[in-house]
Amino acid sequence: MIVDDQIYCLLEYIIVNEISLDYSKMVNLLDPSNIITRMFNAGKYNEMHNYCKDLLDKTPNDMVALQNLSLSLIYLKKYSEAIVYCDKVLEIKHSDTYALKNKIYALENMKQYEQVLELCEKLLLNNFKDLWALNSMGLSLNELNRHEDAIEYYDYVLIIDPNDITALMNKAISLSHLGNYQDALIYYDRAQIIDPSLKEISIAKSHIFKKLNLEDDAFLAAQGVLNKDMEKIKMDAKKNKCSVFHQFCNEEFKNINSK
Repeated sequence: MIVDDQIYCLLEYIIVNEISLDYSKMVNLLDPSNIITRMFNAGKYNEMHNYCKDLLDKTPNDMVALQNLSLSLIYLKKYSEAIVYCDKVLEIKHSDTYALKNKIYALENMKQYEQVLELCEKLLLNNFKDLWALNSMGLSLNELNRHEDAIEYYDYVLIIDPNDITALMNKAISLSHLGNYQDALIYYDRAQIIDPSLKEISIAKSHIFKKLNLEDDAFLAAQGVLNKDMEKIKMDAKKNKCSVFHQFCNEEFKNINSK
């Protein structure tokens, strides 16, 4: 999966590529980067596309226009066209990070995963700690059913940032594909502790417990219960001679009343 925060944070910070606005001074509302930013924030991607095209008619190598034209095309889901403008940027600046990441995102949507791997390697040559590139390598390897290779890249990410949700989630998915369910549950649980709002974690954990024929655990997982808390609920249910379902409901009722 692409935990779509990864999908991608780059789209939000390339709008004003290589331009730093000084907000201590009056902002020039007619500056192209400001106009593009307003269009992007308003979701006016067609207008943004047309405006960038007009800029390129005047200055064919305008980097801001080229970058943001590709960005608008990505949002318009015109991935092949977006790649054309990414390539124009890369002709001018061979290792341009933003163009490479835009191109990777377009290629992912076109399911051209082998090409994605090549571009991720270019990014990693520039910065071997690029978490975005490492996660993208893993995601493409997953799509190519190379789950063991994918895990290596998620492990690199987790060495740099043990709390990276994308790596934790996708390592769990990879382990599950390989039939390593117990370890998959551990990584899902780590991700759930960091971000309990991700409902897909509960669903994924529940499915794994069902595969292991652990119906009570599957029920508790679906309710968002962490692995470490399941045993206590099951033991309390046994002590109270009731089902795990009833024990869980009783505890939820107590929690509500205590608030």
